[in-house]
Amino acid sequence: MRNWLASGAGGCGSIVPGVGSLIVRSAEVADEKFLWEMLFEASYSREQGRESAEELRGIPALARYVEGWGARGDFGVVGGEGDVPQGAAWARVFTTENPAYGFVDEYTPELAIAVVPGLRGSGLGSALMNGLIETAERSYDAVSLSVRQSNPARKLYERLGFVVVPSSEYEHDGSTSVTMVLRFR
Repeated sequence: MRNWLASGAGGCGSIVPGVGSLIVRSAEVADEKFLWEMLFEASYSREQGRESAEELRGIPALARYVEGWGARGDFGVVGGEGDVPQGAAWARVFTTENPAYGFVDEYTPELAIAVVPGLRGSGLGSALMNGLIETAERSYDAVSLSVRQSNPARKLYERLGFVVVPSSEYEHDGSTSVTMVLRFR
């Protein structure tokens, strides 16, 4: 990973300078349970009356982001304080037959990201995005995401170079979202 990450203990993770003791590492198959928890946060599930990440398994439009994590092409990063995961950014490629909310095409992975409420604004989200983007750049021409227009994280995505895909606005669960894309080449 680039300079924004320094070598961590044993090469397993990386310390994020300037944001305390936060460590970011590559996501593994064993992180699937945590990714479900982060999907719960990313999807505003609590606001919609859901009580646990387990409920998302029965919602195909959301489950597709995590179900079977570790499949060919899946990639991501997990971070937090010490050994405690408190945020994740992960991506996978979807198909025309099974598109996700931020689908652009079958060659562009769509990412999802979430940080536990207590660490939002700490710099962890930026570090996660930088790690995921660095990984995506090696294999893809672009990466996409779906975001509520009112989500404060949209400013982070714009700072990183994401732009709104024309005519991508859609209504879902009482809010308006857009698809954004970051092109590398």
